[in-house]
Amino acid sequence: MSAHCQVTGRKPGFGKAVSHSHRRTNRRWNPNIQRKTYYLPSEGRRITLTVSAKGIKTIDRDGIEAVIARLRARGDRI
Repeated sequence: MSAHCQVTGRKPGFGKAVSHSHRRTNRRWNPNIQRKTYYLPSEGRRITLTVSAKGIKTIDRDGIEAVIARLRARGDRI
């Protein structure tokens, strides 16, 4: 499972970790990705999405039907 949100498009951020001696090493900040199952009443089936915490809040605010319609308009296959 890649660290990529299907709703918001959030991906890992990259940068440097700086130690006390100021040595720099590569690191990445992963988004909080969860696998969530939602029920689509219009289709009578369940779908599983990989969403970030912000994506879950977006679904709670707008509703699963509106979010799925937005994803399909964007061209994502659900």
